[in-house]
Amino acid sequence: MHRVFIDGREGTTGLQIHDRLKNRIDLTLIEIPTERRKDPKTKREFLNNADIVILCLPDSAARESVAMIDNPKTRVIDASTAHRIAPDWVYGMPEMVKNQRQLIQTATRVSNPGCYATGFVLLARPLVERGIIDPESPVSCFAVSGYSGGGKKLVAAYEADPADSAAVLGSRNYALSLNHKHIPEMQRHALLTQPPLFLPVVGAYYNGMNVTIPLHLEHLKMKVTVERLHRIISDYYSGEPFISVKPLDIEQSLESGFLNPVRCNGTNQCDLFVFGNNRQMVVAARFDNLGKGASGAAVQNMNIMLGVNERTGLTG
Repeated sequence: MHRVFIDGREGTTGLQIHDRLKNRIDLTLIEIPTERRKDPKTKREFLNNADIVILCLPDSAARESVAMIDNPKTRVIDASTAHRIAPDWVYGMPEMVKNQRQLIQTATRVSNPGCYATGFVLLARPLVERGIIDPESPVSCFAVSGYSGGGKKLVAAYEADPADSAAVLGSRNYALSLNHKHIPEMQRHALLTQPPLFLPVVGAYYNGMNVTIPLHLEHLKMKVTVERLHRIISDYYSGEPFISVKPLDIEQSLESGFLNPVRCNGTNQCDLFVFGNNRQMVVAARFDNLGKGASGAAVQNMNIMLGVNERTGLTG
């Protein structure tokens, strides 16, 4: 029976992970008693007595927790931004390249991808790998996420008066200083030599995410048709249990002309799309920012590390 400790269980991601694990008969969830949560000695004890530690903490607190671990058998999944480009950590995206699962399975330190980065890397990496996008060329990304991705304060702002939160707050662009915290991992793991121009939007709904990358044919390293691009992405993710490349049928993909961002909610599923014509194309990813974009991905990584079916405890 594997012992799992969620450090930061009270946050959104921690609660979601706990909900996905609480009924597992192959795991024992260990929890610090409420009255001892702020005791460093107790925390160190729990960190070092777990087989798997899942960190759901701010970056600085995640680093502090890692520094407390001296048991070589304790393995860590960090859901913060702290270690996503660290050289001694494995990036927790099993679908990224062929040997990524093996790296995750044998790793002692795994960094869980950021939500926006999940969609971006899944879209961009195969296009760079297959010679469609020049890694030195400028790449742009536009994405929209439910407000749950913004943490407790943003959730409270949107839910203070649910009746008119959409009218008052609406959907809002942010990170216009162009230094969003996911950009370093987006650049690193998509194999780009310069940061992508990333424009995120928080939507007036709780969870669900669309990530899009526009492509101009004249800027591509290799000229492709929409059909060829779709085939490349389909082949790249063939057999992946949580990745579904949708058919080239715009009427089937859209709902009244819109790409619905909430269709994967409650699952670990990620839908990929290709749209376009003979001059311009768009690749898009749709998934739950709390699922494949956070807690679902952490559970998937944990399953791989423990050598169990990676679908265990997940839907999609």
